[in-house]
Formats: sequence, C-alpha cells, structure tokens
Amino acid sequence: MTQSTTQTSSEENPEVPLSPGLYIVATPIGNLGDITMRSVDVLSRCDGVACEDTRVTGKLLKHLGIGKPLWRYNDHSEERDRARLVQTMLDRAVVLVSDAGTPLISDPGYRLVQDAREAGVPVTSLPGPCAAVVGLTLSGLPNDKFLFAGFLPSKEQARVRALEEVASVDATLVFYETGPRLAKSLQAIGTTLPGRTVSVARELTKMFEECRTDTPNSLIRHYTESPPKGEIVLMIGPPARHVASEVEVDTLLREALQSDKASQAAGKVAKATGLDRKTLYARAMALRSE
Repeated sequence: MTQSTTQTSSEENPEVPLSPGLYIVATPIGNLGDITMRSVDVLSRCDGVACEDTRVTGKLLKHLGIGKPLWRYNDHSEERDRARLVQTMLDRAVVLVSDAGTPLISDPGYRLVQDAREAGVPVTSLPGPCAAVVGLTLSGLPNDKFLFAGFLPSKEQARVRALEEVASVDATLVFYETGPRLAKSLQAIGTTLPGRTVSVARELTKMFEECRTDTPNSLIRHYTESPPKGEIVLMIGPPARHVASEVEVDTLLREALQSDKASQAAGKVAKATGLDRKTLYARAMALRSE
C-alpha cells in the first residue's frame, strides 16, 4: 500500500495536538540556532521522539525547553523495535531525528519510513540542516550536479573500489568522513582520481568552521600538521570536461597496453578521461586483437 505524504491540518493550529503519524525533523549540525520554528513546534506537540542517542537528543530538547519521551532507534535497532514504533504511529505523533542534520541521510531510517507508508501511516518531512549541502555550498566546487555517496569504506581496497566506481560520474562527489581516516582517504583520491580538486569541510556552523579546497597532497600536508577531529564533508570536483576524441583515446589505450592488461589499461584511461571503464575495456580488447 502506498501512502501519500501530506501536511496534516493540526500542524496549522498550534492549539491542538499533532495528528498521528511520522514526522521527520532535521536538527542542528552544530549551531543550535539553526533549528527551524516549525521543527520546534512539532517537537513541542508530538507524543514522543525516536532518536539515535537519547543523551544527544535530550540535550537539544532541554535547550529548547521541551520534555518528551525518548525512544532509541538507530543502526542497532531490531525489526521488532521498528514494528513497535510503526504501531505507535497509528494513534500517536512520533518524531524521528538523528543526532545531527537531516534523518535518513547516510543512516538506516528509510526502513522506518518504508514500513510506516506500508502500514498507511502519514509521513511528513520537515526541511532543515544537512552537512552535505552546507559543505557543498562552501566548497566552491561545481554544484549544478552532485552525487552524495555516504561514508567511504574504512578498508583500503574497498575504499579504492568505491572511488573507482564513481570515477566517471560527471558531477561533484560528496562523502562523509571522520578525522582519523581523512589522510588515508585523501591519499586514495590522489592515486585513484588524479588531477581532481578536493574540498574538506569541517566544524560546520560552529565557531571554528573550516573549508579548504586544494589538491589531495596539499590537504594531506595541512592535516598531517593539524590533525582534524569530528565528522567531515569530503568533496571531489568532477573530472575535466575535455572530451577526448576517439584518436586520443586509442592512443592512450595503446600506450597503456604496452605494459598493462586490457582491464588495467582501461582503468588508467578511465581515470585520465572520465570515460566509462567498461566501454574502454571493450575498445582495449579490440585494439589488442588487431
């Protein structure tokens, strides 16, 4: 069953309780002043709040002067926890928040929304802070098209594979990263996506907000001297927009085939041109058989 998502009439009248359903509320990523008036209103009139960490959300509600039941819902929650929340939404107004920013962005909350819609529960989403969007607007990188891909894998080979998969995407790439892993990710970007411009945004909306846009090597040097803390928005500029001709592509492939297998040659040329690796592999195989 598909449930339409419409704003409930009770949201228009602060004197009455909220209608039953699921309310997705974005919370500040640093500066508490970024909470919206509508979010405060919904939090103050809901029946309970599902959150990643009750301590984090408890501090926010205390700051807002709001007291509500808090129910833990995070990566480790079981299916029965989700079912219990959906059952509660049938006759009560439940708010879903993350520790910071917009829920469902790089977290598993979408399963709760799926189950709520299938159960016929009205779903309302309130716009608000999102670290990926804030970082992108600060970076100076092209933002007419961008791809948000969550966190890069923590293991080296998986990280490289993840970068290779999006190497040909003609858009700014946006990832989340942590301070301790930043240098390794920058190293992988420099090797896997050579020639790209990279931006690192951290401490967003806070006193020491910072956004640096440079080459991977320059950023590695800076953050080696000044190790970053906390969560980071890591952005990679799109590949060069120069479109290589067929003659140029064949020349690059022939040069690479002198020392590499067809798959390796295709990978190198894909990185250099931003062209599709599978197409280049097929062409490399054809050239090798000539």
